[in-house]
Amino acid sequence: MDGKKLEYKGEEALTELEKLTMKPGEVQERILRGILERNGETEYLNKYMTKGSKDVGEFKRCVPVIMYNRIRPYIQRIANGEDSSLITGHPITEMLCSSGTSAGEPKLMPSIAEDLDRRTFLYNLIMPIINQYVPGLDEGKAMYLYFVKAEMSTPSGLPARAVLTSYYKSKHFRCRSPDPYNNFTSPNQAILCIDSNQSMYCQLLAGLIHRHQVLRLGAVFASAFLRAISFLECNWANMCNDIRTGHLDTTITDPACRSAMSALLLSPNPHLASEIERICGRPSWKGIVCHLWPRAKYIEAVVTGSMAQYIPSLEYYSDAKLPLVCPMYASSECYFGVNLKPLCDPADVAFTLLPNMGYFEFLPLGDNGKFTPMEVDEEDDQVPKDKLVDLVDVRLGCYYELVVTTFAGLYRYRIGDVLQVTGFHNKAPQFRFICRRNVVLSIDTDKTNEEDLHRSITKAKKLLEPHNALLVEYTSYADASSLPGHYVIFWEIKAPFASTPDNDYATVLQECCVAVEEELDYIYRRCRAHDKSVGPLEIRVVKPGTFHGLMDLCVDQGGSINQYKTPRCIKSDAALELLNSNVEGCFFSPRDPAWKP
Repeated sequence: MDGKKLEYKGEEALTELEKLTMKPGEVQERILRGILERNGETEYLNKYMTKGSKDVGEFKRCVPVIMYNRIRPYIQRIANGEDSSLITGHPITEMLCSSGTSAGEPKLMPSIAEDLDRRTFLYNLIMPIINQYVPGLDEGKAMYLYFVKAEMSTPSGLPARAVLTSYYKSKHFRCRSPDPYNNFTSPNQAILCIDSNQSMYCQLLAGLIHRHQVLRLGAVFASAFLRAISFLECNWANMCNDIRTGHLDTTITDPACRSAMSALLLSPNPHLASEIERICGRPSWKGIVCHLWPRAKYIEAVVTGSMAQYIPSLEYYSDAKLPLVCPMYASSECYFGVNLKPLCDPADVAFTLLPNMGYFEFLPLGDNGKFTPMEVDEEDDQVPKDKLVDLVDVRLGCYYELVVTTFAGLYRYRIGDVLQVTGFHNKAPQFRFICRRNVVLSIDTDKTNEEDLHRSITKAKKLLEPHNALLVEYTSYADASSLPGHYVIFWEIKAPFASTPDNDYATVLQECCVAVEEELDYIYRRCRAHDKSVGPLEIRVVKPGTFHGLMDLCVDQGGSINQYKTPRCIKSDAALELLNSNVEGCFFSPRDPAWKP
């Protein structure tokens, strides 16, 4: 993959995977040498290294570890029309827009033509891996919900688009050869429709039409799959009418969608429509996925990191009968690795990093396997270069921040993901995704990272279960508008229970506040109970559908449904205003959390 176009499939792909993971150190050194050979004459590298140098040792001694603010001026110059040779030896063909929803604003990432080959290489590994555990997937269809986002252009005319939009619009996807393991229910025209509502409608309708052939379901992120279920709740009656009459709803105006869907609605099918009506008309949608697609064997979606909180909802809609498969780890900057045990419990998902995807280094976070979260200033991001360790030198149980160097012109770039080493496949390390760096709440001396926040929410929401209530979504922010400041958590609850003499709604939500605080770390509890520098935690319950509105806001501002992740810490004034305008009730922790000096 270091310059050669390779397309492995099936057993051949698995064989290549074994080769790569047997000698990851050699592959990594070859990748870095290849990057330096191509890019050694660039303005960026010549700023730090001897002009034209291809010396790996000089690279490690002299090239700094950076965050986006350090590379952004070069990327912006290329976007404005200067030559790609500022940062890379190959022409930059497009700029990829990061989601911008994990933390901060969307970023532009350079991409060259062969990056699509690398992404395709990783995609081609997924089905051979899963097929080892789930046989017969070539005997039916996959209902995968994929979406594109309207493109922008840089001032110089380069496309600026989401990484998945880039892939779906490429010949690698559009012109893929027939493959029984990737037989999708969605027509390409529906996937490539930039109107997300029309795309969603057509893809779900296609999935219903083929309901008895569907063997697997999914979307890129769990949030997108659940968004589809909510959309289906609102639109299933219209879809049944389409199937019954053989005519597509008039709200679908995209010509390509109408043409593709008309080919699926060749004739009226009242029997199928009645089947779907009976299922969707039930008073409870618990297990709806298994009822609508009875042959489905699993749901595929990212359920790690901030997506883990969607697992109860996915289990609710599948009646906990379908495994949740999290197949790969990737970002706009680089694709990283695959999950070699796809049927494992979501909590045990680990990704084997593929050493041919880019050059990987790791910034240790703490000693002796103990995670030490870092608050990082974008304007002061200096990290001693000798702190970094290579892929083959990471240690079991330890936490690291991932740092990448790519052919497209990122050098020792901090991705911002915190990973933990959980094991090895052959000689290649496997990592659990922990959280995003700097997605933290901070008041006074307390700094709460995403993993701690998620763990505390997971414990607290169990208090809702005896009342048949389900936490659908959450986010948070640090309210410093008064002294002392306090943490605010926005909750959207499905089927909230009513107050009765034996069950006071407010009391239960107050106990949820207590449960969150009790699970937060020692520093937080000291600040609350002893120092009194942090005020009682607050839960604000918002109206149903509020978080869909938050997604819409982010998408309207340039995000992508495919890449959207609910921000776990709100930074945007507009997002905060939207959440606060939908608050139905506010509940505070009634007592201090336990703390002992």
